Amino acid sequence: MAKFVRNVGFALSGIGLAIRTQRHMQIHCVAAAIVVGLGLFLSLDAIRWSLIVFAIGLVVSAELINTAIEQAVDLASPERHPLAKAAKDVAAGAVLAAALVAITIGLLVLGPPLLALFS
Repeated sequence: MAKFVRNVGFALSGIGLAIRTQRHMQIHCVAAAIVVGLGLFLSLDAIRWSLIVFAIGLVVSAELINTAIEQAVDLASPERHPLAKAAKDVAAGAVLAAALVAITIGLLVLGPPLLALFS
């Protein structure tokens, strides 16, 4: 159990590092807070909340993996190299894909009740 708790501490430390040092992670966190606020305001049901939580988790996870890949590539190849660039670009593409999915989910889940509110 102690090892598990220690490993959770390492994971939380990594998340904290990404939030402190990665501008895009900070943007994702602000967007997530806005979406959660809208969800609370709109009193979403459990299914809609599960979609929102999934979307947030998808983007945050992709950003964390992207950050890890960027750090590892920088360590392994401090000079510019086409393969290093390719690895970073593909990892960034994964974040973009996750963000586009999250935006789509957000529009599908939050859009109708927001439109109804203002109609």
